[in-house]
Amino acid sequence: MNDIVLEPVENTDLNIAEFAASIWREYWTSILPEGQAEYMIEKFQSKEAMKRQVESENYSYFYIVADGKRAGYTGLSYRDGYLFLSKLYILKDFRHQHVATRAFPFIVDFAKKHGYDRVVLTVYKGNVNAIRAYEKLNFRKTDATVTDIGSGYVMDDYIMEYRCTD
Repeated sequence: MNDIVLEPVENTDLNIAEFAASIWREYWTSILPEGQAEYMIEKFQSKEAMKRQVESENYSYFYIVADGKRAGYTGLSYRDGYLFLSKLYILKDFRHQHVATRAFPFIVDFAKKHGYDRVVLTVYKGNVNAIRAYEKLNFRKTDATVTDIGSGYVMDDYIMEYRCTD
């Protein structure tokens, strides 16, 4: 696998929500408390949620394409002073092939192009594989947060930051 590109998702093509839901159902149902993955899909990954994010929360979505095949997706949000890496998910068949690692320079370039010197993300404390991967990319834990997302669910996350000058 050699070729990695980020393919912008047009605001009218939010079929990415179905793609996202398939990744979430495969990956997150074994990590999160029962029912939370489905709740989060509806709240954050549904067509309606993604449309709202693009239209009013400064999001841009991209498919991660590896050797001509959609291997994952990322959601980036312009924030005050930093680029928020909201979503970076890879299909099961492409995991452990460094797809996310090889897509990351595109994210850094995107941040720099839009005037940001840092990328910030939140990562579930129980997602040790993702935490290790982010640390290998030189992200550093800067804080922790617990966010009530409704219906009795919380997101218990680390906040991690990458300096684009690293």
